[in-house]
Amino acid sequence: MRAAPTPHLATGLLLAVAGSVAFSGKAIIVKLAYRHGVDAVTLIMYRMLFALPLFLALAWWASCRQGGGAKVPLTRQDWLGILGLGFTGYYLASFLDFWGLQYVSASLERLILYLNPTLVLVLGWVIYKRRITRLQALAMAVSYGGVLLVFGHEAGLQGPDALLGALLVFGSAVSYAIYLVYSGELVQRLGSMRLVGLASSVACVLCLAQFVLLRPMSAALVAPEVIWLSVLNATLCTFAPVLMVMMAIERIGSGLAAQTGMVGPMSTIVMGVVILGEPFNGWIVVGTVLVLSGVFLVTRFGRAS
Repeated sequence: MRAAPTPHLATGLLLAVAGSVAFSGKAIIVKLAYRHGVDAVTLIMYRMLFALPLFLALAWWASCRQGGGAKVPLTRQDWLGILGLGFTGYYLASFLDFWGLQYVSASLERLILYLNPTLVLVLGWVIYKRRITRLQALAMAVSYGGVLLVFGHEAGLQGPDALLGALLVFGSAVSYAIYLVYSGELVQRLGSMRLVGLASSVACVLCLAQFVLLRPMSAALVAPEVIWLSVLNATLCTFAPVLMVMMAIERIGSGLAAQTGMVGPMSTIVMGVVILGEPFNGWIVVGTVLVLSGVFLVTRFGRAS
């Protein structure tokens, strides 16, 4: 007799939800750290410093697992791909995101980043000439309309800084979308875990080098709260979500895992209100509903005919 699939499905859904909520907590931790006078370059340096050993261990474990106990050698082309994806998908996307969070709320940041599937769709149209259906175009318009609603409300509170912050976070989303578009071939060759481990390790090194080049070493002297918040960010909100989402995809597939990730923006809004004291009103509710609805339709009908 076949084993009942229900426990498998339930475990996958729990992993997907937990990974989405944990990853969404990143913005909350960053906003809390900014209250202690640290800047984006220093803060992301500490996050990546504590995450680097974890991603190196992940890359080593995944390579041994893939090769049956012996590491599969990487070609020069593999390394060039890893360096490029590490730069766009994890270094640039992370830095722009951290920088943008200096100027916008955690809620708006999460809604902008959640537009990622729409950006992947647009890049597929630009690069590979994949057709965008009318339903997909309408869904994208709904999503961006929701973001504009929340942005308009926030611009009234934050002023010109809101525009700068929104553009930085949107740049982060574009950078990560580029990673997703170009990572397909390497994922097939190296496996998702190994690629994430290696590309993230590259990003960690780049963030450390950025700090050394742009800041004096005295800038590393920060409040103790920044240190433990960075440790929490590196473990609970960076490394752990990667593992949980990957394990969820193995159990329930990427489509259902992506749809389950809709809890991410909602959890960020709740944590932003409860922990950070961010405003919550009808504009945010309507904007969030529009973004989630549009992205759901894009992911649900993500393959153009």
